Amino acid sequence: MRTTILGLGNTLLRDEGFGVHFLKEMEKNYLFPENVKLIDGGTLGYGLLDTISSCDRMLVIDIIKSEDQPGSIYRFTQAEMELHLPTPTSAHEVEFFDVLMKTELMDELPETIFLCITPQDYGGEMNPTMTQLMYDSFPAMEKFFLKELAEWRLTPARHEL
Repeated sequence: MRTTILGLGNTLLRDEGFGVHFLKEMEKNYLFPENVKLIDGGTLGYGLLDTISSCDRMLVIDIIKSEDQPGSIYRFTQAEMELHLPTPTSAHEVEFFDVLMKTELMDELPETIFLCITPQDYGGEMNPTMTQLMYDSFPAMEKFFLKELAEWRLTPARHEL
């Protein structure tokens, strides 16, 4: 099974870049099998179509804006994630879910699981450093991450330090 682990977010907007920062940390700490690709999806939008359509399953790491306490972590299937999406505001804005819908129309949508975290500081002024709370949330997210991979019978090896 071709598996893609996709980190999303804008690393210039504080906690918005959590998915990308977390993915880089996992890549630094673990060795993944050849059939697993770790992709920094950043804010690539439709540039991710080939990446998404070329895998059998995908694990997406991202933030989710919610009223819950910052650092709260959630797991969603694609269908569950649809319930948490904001109403589109413009045909010119391309959100990640638009890309998934396009992949679905092409009949190439992989099984998709989302691991999301509520940010502490979303957007605002440009700042490439996440809040300390987000860095402190890495171990909790890592547990969810490894559990999800284990469900897919994937066990990355920890890098020797």
